[in-house]
Amino acid sequence: MAYRFDYLVIGSGIAGMSFALKVAPYGRVALICKSTLEEANTFLAQGGVASVTDMNVDTFDKHIHDTMVAGDWLSDPEAVGKVVHGAPDGIGFLVEHGVEFDRKADGSFDLHREGGHSEFRILHHADNTGAEIQTSLIEEVRRHPNIEVFEHHFAVEIITQHHLGRIVTRRTPDITCYGAYILDEKSGRVETFLAKATVMATGGVGAVYTTTTNPLTATGDGIAMTYRAKGTVRDMEFIQFHPTALYHPGDRPSFLITEAMRGYGAVLRNLDGSEFMHKYDPRLSLAPRDIVARAIDSEMKLHGTDHVYLDVTHKDPEETRRHFPNIYEHCLSIGIDITRQMIPVAPAAHYLCGGIKVDGNGQSSISRLYAIGECSCTGLHGGNRLASNSLIEAVVYADAAARHSSEAIKGYDYRNDVPEWNDEGTAHHEEMVLITQSAKEVNQIMGYYVGIVRSDLRLKRAWNRLDILYEETERLFKTSKPTRELCELRNMINVAYLIMRQAMERKESRGLHYTVDYPRR
Repeated sequence: MAYRFDYLVIGSGIAGMSFALKVAPYGRVALICKSTLEEANTFLAQGGVASVTDMNVDTFDKHIHDTMVAGDWLSDPEAVGKVVHGAPDGIGFLVEHGVEFDRKADGSFDLHREGGHSEFRILHHADNTGAEIQTSLIEEVRRHPNIEVFEHHFAVEIITQHHLGRIVTRRTPDITCYGAYILDEKSGRVETFLAKATVMATGGVGAVYTTTTNPLTATGDGIAMTYRAKGTVRDMEFIQFHPTALYHPGDRPSFLITEAMRGYGAVLRNLDGSEFMHKYDPRLSLAPRDIVARAIDSEMKLHGTDHVYLDVTHKDPEETRRHFPNIYEHCLSIGIDITRQMIPVAPAAHYLCGGIKVDGNGQSSISRLYAIGECSCTGLHGGNRLASNSLIEAVVYADAAARHSSEAIKGYDYRNDVPEWNDEGTAHHEEMVLITQSAKEVNQIMGYYVGIVRSDLRLKRAWNRLDILYEETERLFKTSKPTRELCELRNMINVAYLIMRQAMERKESRGLHYTVDYPRR
């Protein structure tokens, strides 16, 4: 017995929930969540949301220029203009749905500035903006009668003509998505969810690396499913490493020290207390993230250390505690008083600038399949995301996809000939250690060979190591009943393959992709 919904939304961060709320007046929505609504990349975002709000000092043109510079001029100007001009309305949507951004005494927004921004334009809620957005939208989603939330459900594959017996290749012109096969973790059954429109909002890929600021659910599921369905995926080589994740061995994911702290005046130092950013960029600690991350990586290798320091001890202690209460409390819990001691930091995988290629309506190359948020590639970020552009991109494109799909589904219907998931001849897999060990190997391969600095030799070695894991995992998947852990491993391998393949194809150092074989001129 198949479920039938007008909209099937896979993922529950800011993108998925914004879309669900926008289309709920026009039809029934299934919101698929692999864990709980609270566990999403959005929840961990500290810095804020970029938008031009103070027209007295800021302009759309300045925000557009900053975005293009950060993206190494690889960003799509149309996508940049769409997001920058749509940002104020996106802020209005969030405020309307209960998000409380910090304000000054006169009621205006208390704006921060972050690396790569020429003006103060970052709206925030203390240093836990993502949590404020996530919890506000969760309340709205749970209240809406047209939205049904399926927690602890895992999307295994999207349904296309392939499942109806047709051979589908990357040259097939009319690939269409009819819904998805979704694992109910509690029952262990794979259920059929049919939909008139399906939306990927599955977030990023940070969990393919050992050191990441992402929740460990960020295994690139939507990108891997779309790629297997022969959809177009691009710019996967552009992995943003956040320069300043808290260095605390044993923690996974790593705790993020927001870029806003550097905007506030924090200074990067080596273990001997010396500053170093003047050697790399005139903007010092406020240079774009790719430059700062490479600088830290270079200093760590030069001095043989596993971290550097972020120093905010010269700032007023009370002001620091007021601006960054979450960071202050977390660091204090591990014995670091940031008002008196420097913070140990190191780069960590943070954000994917590529993903499922979409147009201005959030449509992928597969008909009736949309992608929004970090799993999508709109063209906004180009070679490197400008700080705090991601949350607003998610809202703007959720709106575009909602507008387009709410009209498009009027001409769609359900496919009634979709077969149920066939697990005949498979068995429950008993040796979990094989899956967990393979996942660790993926992490190690990506960390050692496909990190901040790359080379053809490292990428080739990664390719060869990953190929063995791919063959082993596909054999295991074909003979086992699907579990979330096995499916996540499969997706991680697919995503790792895409990152390294597209990195090998780019014969230049550009944006976040830096290779010693093609150094910058």
